Amino acid sequence: MCRAAPAPRCTARRSGSLPGQPAAEPYPGGVTTLERLATEKYILLTTFRKDGRAVPTPVWAVRDGDALVVWTVASSGKVKRIRRSGDVTIAPCDVRGRPHGPTVPGYAALADSAGTRRVRGLIKEKYRVLGRLTLLGSRLRRGEQGTIGIRVTLKD
Repeated sequence: MCRAAPAPRCTARRSGSLPGQPAAEPYPGGVTTLERLATEKYILLTTFRKDGRAVPTPVWAVRDGDALVVWTVASSGKVKRIRRSGDVTIAPCDVRGRPHGPTVPGYAALADSAGTRRVRGLIKEKYRVLGRLTLLGSRLRRGEQGTIGIRVTLKD
C-alpha cells in the first residue's frame, strides 16, 4: 500500500530569534506572531506551578482582537494556576502537544460569563461541527458554569 507524504509544516522562524524566544520582526510575508498562532488548530498553553514547574497543555485557540482566547473546564488545574499567576507561554503544537514553532510569553486572564459566551461562539465559528459537538457535550455534562474562557495576550 502506498502512503502519501505528510504535508510539510511551517517551520520558519523569525530572523534573529533563538528557539523558545520571541523576536520583534514578523514571520516571513509580514505575518505577525498573533496571526500565525491564530491559524493553528492547537496551541500549547503552558502555565506554571507555585514551585516554577511548567505544565503544558494543548488547547484550541481563536483570535479575538489583539489576543487569543481559549475555552476550558472551570475547575481545571490551568484555571487555578492562572488565578494565582497569569504568566503563561504559548507555542504552536499538534494534538499531542508536540510544539512545532517558537514559544512566546504571554499573560492569561479569566473571562467573565459574557466573555466566556463570546469565546464559545468563536470556537463554534473556527472549529465548526467538531467545536459545536464538543461544546454541546460539555454543556450537557457540566452546565453553562462548568467551563470558562481564558484570554491570552502576547507580551512584547
